[in-house]
Amino acid sequence: MNSISFRQVLPQVFANGTSVDNSDIWQQDITFERGHHYLVEADSGKGKSTFCSYILGYRHDYGGTILFDGKDARSNHINDWCQLRQRHVSCLFQELRLFPELTAYENVEIKNKLTQHRTRQQIEGWFELLGITDKLQSPVGRMSFGQQQRVALMRALAQPFDFLLADEPISHLDDGNASVMASLVQQEAEAQGAAIIITSIGKRLPMNYETILKL
Repeated sequence: MNSISFRQVLPQVFANGTSVDNSDIWQQDITFERGHHYLVEADSGKGKSTFCSYILGYRHDYGGTILFDGKDARSNHINDWCQLRQRHVSCLFQELRLFPELTAYENVEIKNKLTQHRTRQQIEGWFELLGITDKLQSPVGRMSFGQQQRVALMRALAQPFDFLLADEPISHLDDGNASVMASLVQQEAEAQGAAIIITSIGKRLPMNYETILKL
């Protein structure tokens, strides 16, 4: 997949008169293209997580049109959405959505099993790079939120993707770990020729963004 386009999209919750006059996305025509880096900045309550949910097909409560390579998202069937989430768009959710009873490695591997995209050696290399090798076999529920963020990132990278969405990816990380995460994200996205779309209401993943948009 090469492009995701928003054409005059407006969440229904904003249709009651909530101002979106300064938005670069809501009620605008904007296209995200594969291979580029985007930062979407937002104030709280402006629809940051909603924006991600629309791209992933978890929500459809909007006016306007969302297009994937020119195809209207509303024409997608359940199998189309499954393929999109498995092969084309990966997401690091703000709430992480990990399984607390599973180990850190199992949480990453559960995504990898769908596509066999990564080897165990590659995944263990990520754990070492992100400084949590000692947590490989630890239940995620016993890890700090910052450690869980790193596990969630690895899970997002453990599949093929054309677009990587990351919703507030470093809210609980220090600058050193944030830089390591940014480097890993850029490396993996460049290897696949993929786009990176980062959303933030404050602390941003430190990388060179080609386009900065206000939600």
